[in-house]
Amino acid sequence: MAGPVKDREAFQRLSFLYQAAHCVLAQDPENQALARFYCHTEKTIAKRLVLRRDPSVKRTLCRGCSSLLVPGLTCTQRQRRGRGQRWTVQTCLTCQRSQRFLNDPKHLLWGDRPEAQLENQADPKPPQPLPNVAQPFPAHLPEQVQEVSETSGFSLQ
Repeated sequence: MAGPVKDREAFQRLSFLYQAAHCVLAQDPENQALARFYCHTEKTIAKRLVLRRDPSVKRTLCRGCSSLLVPGLTCTQRQRRGRGQRWTVQTCLTCQRSQRFLNDPKHLLWGDRPEAQLENQADPKPPQPLPNVAQPFPAHLPEQVQEVSETSGFSLQ
């Protein structure tokens, strides 16, 4: 089980905005501007707080206009073959920006691979404590400077 999430409230806010955009489009498909506003707000909050969003969420948002990509409603989705591989191409109907995704059943995203998980990564050596960096005063400093720094609590390094 995963440990405590650092920014739980921020992730809840992002989830709420994403779900609100879906609900707005489900109730009234003509109200794409409000759904786009919710998605843009979600994107800016995640960027401002430096939060990583799930790849499935990022794939359903247009990178150009922040529209929610729903096949048949706000985007077209086509299957293409090229370079010996199959690709899924999504084209936003608002800004005409397209995204390609590899359509390979054996393909795993980096976050889904076992070596990407922190629990599976072996730490080659435990962290070593830092050496004590407090150095005595060098002998070449005048005695007056040494006395002033010792009485003031500041060190000259």
